[in-house]
Amino acid sequence: MIADASYDLSIRQGPTVSGSLPDGTVVSSNSARCHRARTRDKSGRQSLSEGLPETVGRRTSAGVGMNSAFVHESVMLHEILDVFSSMNNGVFLDATLGGAGHSVALLQAHPELRLLGIDQDDVALAAASGVLVEADCGGRATLRRARFDALSTVVAEEGIGSLAGALFDLGVSSPQFDVAERGFSYRFDAPLDMRMDRSKDFSAHDIVNGYDQNAFSRMLRDNADERFADRIAKAIIAARPIRSTTHLSEVVSSAIPAPARRRGGHPAKRTFQAVRIEVNSELSILPIALRDAIAALAPGARLAVLSYHSGEDRIVKSVMRTAETGDCSCPPNLPCGCGALRTVKRVRAPREASKSEQSTNPRSTSARLRVVEKLLNEEMN
Repeated sequence: MIADASYDLSIRQGPTVSGSLPDGTVVSSNSARCHRARTRDKSGRQSLSEGLPETVGRRTSAGVGMNSAFVHESVMLHEILDVFSSMNNGVFLDATLGGAGHSVALLQAHPELRLLGIDQDDVALAAASGVLVEADCGGRATLRRARFDALSTVVAEEGIGSLAGALFDLGVSSPQFDVAERGFSYRFDAPLDMRMDRSKDFSAHDIVNGYDQNAFSRMLRDNADERFADRIAKAIIAARPIRSTTHLSEVVSSAIPAPARRRGGHPAKRTFQAVRIEVNSELSILPIALRDAIAALAPGARLAVLSYHSGEDRIVKSVMRTAETGDCSCPPNLPCGCGALRTVKRVRAPREASKSEQSTNPRSTSARLRVVEKLLNEEMN
């Protein structure tokens, strides 16, 4: 049970995912405390942003096979540390564990905190386990392979009554893009794959070669706001079979008018985004996961979500607003009389990464951070 502070890090299969994981349990013999050096400025204030190991503050990595390392630069790390700076002891949920950069930094900032990390990518979990042990945090972490819409089941199975905080870092991590054979990127020639959970059968190949023109066009608009959706869908149908990322990229590029190809980044970027989202059901499962995370928070605990495109952010904003207002239909200048249940309050306005971070970490340029805090029981109505 994760309630034991000396529980050693292990990776276990999630309840809704089939397939195998890296063999064995990773154990750190002296990892129960995971302390880190804290520094103080001349005013005596304690700084959370100083004293971070380079592998946390800048990059996290672990050798995980596939002739590559899982290397990932955590987005808005210092903002996340600030959001959770006053977090109570207990169990923190990282619902999109990835390379564990955010989680390691939080464990180091809160020596009594424990971690429940969820990810559906076996490569990410293998890397995260190594990073946590290397940072001497393995004794306070439990990792589960599962999609984040299964988090309520995972939380219950771990015997966790409520969460001290929760984080979602959405989208695809840099290592998934950078490993050519995963098929996420138009930069490499690879089979059409894009599965975050490689035990699943459904892949990008099935969408690109199986969807009819109307379904493909609708997917491009819904998942990526693609303005040339109809033209691209028609070109893809005509070019089938399409078996590689390079071929798909060429077909999409040729379907977009020349003036549009010269601006706004790679012309196939939105199509690859839309197909990836479809393969992994990213938008359809997100509202379920967010609502379950809010329900699992302890009073006063916070949920932070990093999103990277408009479709994700619209869903995050909608779920948080519903939890904040309870869908109250009463006039704004009168007390609520409709019985709406408000469960959270917004914590500051949505934030973007700093200009300095955007200049050094391209993935942060589209990031948007939204945060809500669970109301105390007496504040709910």
